[in-house]
Amino acid sequence: MARTGRPRIFDRDEALLKAMMLFWEQGYEATSLLQLRADMGNISAASFYAAFESKEALFKEAVEQYMGTFGRVTESLADHTLTPREAIETTLRRTAKMQTDSDHPNGCLIVLSASTCSSKNNHIREIVAEKRKQIRSHLQDCIQRAIDVGEIPSSIDVSMMTTVFDTFMHGISTQARDGVPFATIDRAITEVMGIWVLFKHSA
Repeated sequence: MARTGRPRIFDRDEALLKAMMLFWEQGYEATSLLQLRADMGNISAASFYAAFESKEALFKEAVEQYMGTFGRVTESLADHTLTPREAIETTLRRTAKMQTDSDHPNGCLIVLSASTCSSKNNHIREIVAEKRKQIRSHLQDCIQRAIDVGEIPSSIDVSMMTTVFDTFMHGISTQARDGVPFATIDRAITEVMGIWVLFKHSA
């Protein structure tokens, strides 16, 4: 009687989630294959490579998993049912709430996980840099929409204003990782949104 193939002894989706959490907490370079295999259910090297091909491929998949779950807090930037100001403020508050949640690592995976990679891993740094670029583009589109609908003056420098909010949003990540509570960051968001009023009346 022919023997069937040996079934996979781990849940791939669960293993991916655990890998994502490990990359989020420790970063790409600080996370070893041994740690990954252990945290993903003590899977064998053969099972790891059969399921994920390589550490780099796993990281790419973990980034996509993050963007499709926790990273969705930025989706309000493209929500045209919100005014541009509402879209930006909603994104900032959702970002702060998610990044300070104690149920998972603090901060943002796409900001923290590869920002200090060595030069040999520049290609890894580019994976998350591309995601940040996409978010920055959505933010810029949102600010341009604010000009187009007359919410802020056409004299506003879109690139400058994009940098203001993008820099603040990235800063939430380090604040959250340093243990600054949500309530404090939330109050800071209220203050930074006050800039919008200044821009609105600057013409």
